[in-house]
Amino acid sequence: MNIEVARIHRLDGKSRVKAFVDVRIDGALLIKGFRIIEGEKGYFISMPSVTGADNKWYDTVRILNNETKEEINNIIMSKYMEV
Repeated sequence: MNIEVARIHRLDGKSRVKAFVDVRIDGALLIKGFRIIEGEKGYFISMPSVTGADNKWYDTVRILNNETKEEINNIIMSKYMEV
């Protein structure tokens, strides 16, 4: 599986959200809306999500195995740190 960052949109200011990221898989699938968040223990990747009618957040993408999740997280973070 070929995973690459298609776009990084960095945010300025004091928000905990540092960037929005789009990921392309095998040149055939584009997943928009990953977020890089600055938490208390450092940066982490948040899945694309939407707000439900109950005002709770729900992921719109689920990664079904840990290896793929770690690979995507590593690719996103390394690209974020490059720029």
